[in-house]
Amino acid sequence: MKIPARGAIKATALLAYRPLKPVLDALGFDAKAAYERAYWRSRQIEEGALANSWYEDIFTTWIDVDRSFYAGKRILDVGCGPRGSLEWADDALERVGLDPLVDDYRKLGIERHAMTYCAASAEAIPYPDGHFDLVSSINSLDHVDDVDAALAEMCRVLKPGGMLLLVVEIHPTPTIAEPNVLPWDLAHRIGGGSMEVIEEVHLERPSCGHYLETRTPFDHTDPRRRNGILLTKLTKRA
Repeated sequence: MKIPARGAIKATALLAYRPLKPVLDALGFDAKAAYERAYWRSRQIEEGALANSWYEDIFTTWIDVDRSFYAGKRILDVGCGPRGSLEWADDALERVGLDPLVDDYRKLGIERHAMTYCAASAEAIPYPDGHFDLVSSINSLDHVDDVDAALAEMCRVLKPGGMLLLVVEIHPTPTIAEPNVLPWDLAHRIGGGSMEVIEEVHLERPSCGHYLETRTPFDHTDPRRRNGILLTKLTKRA
């Protein structure tokens, strides 16, 4: 299978990074964070103001939830990035974007967004148990340092009866910024019995364009190594 140019660049960067990682770690240099900062700066240069128009569609049409569902709700978007992923939810009681690079994102103009940003990691969410009605992770779970710890925290801060929304890129090889190769059955490993899967969709990832510009079911009988998209909704049992 021919590797797309973007994939080739990521693969080459990872090969160069691996032997240097022990030295960089010893020097206290966080290559993953540096890679993320460079990525978002490049996106800002290309786009100008970072766009966020598709997020409402992800949180409504994509998961078959009416916009009114969010009225009066507390929402947390984990690994939110700097685009203003929850700006659309103006009827929500509270809308928080959590990301360890929030302080860096302030240079990209997040102060203009109509939502709250929290500078923290997914593995240590600074909110009490059961605080949020909905917790989401949109194309960010493969970026965290500890997947199990991040998922445990997301479940902890979700109230009983609340929804956990995951949109995850399933890729066969890690990258510097995406060190976690996640399984297709991820949803069934979450919560140790406290979570119930209410919807799960496996999709092909487009070879170009936005990663959510697809509704093509992933063909698990096709042996080619390629990326896919897992979309799943779970609810926390009372």
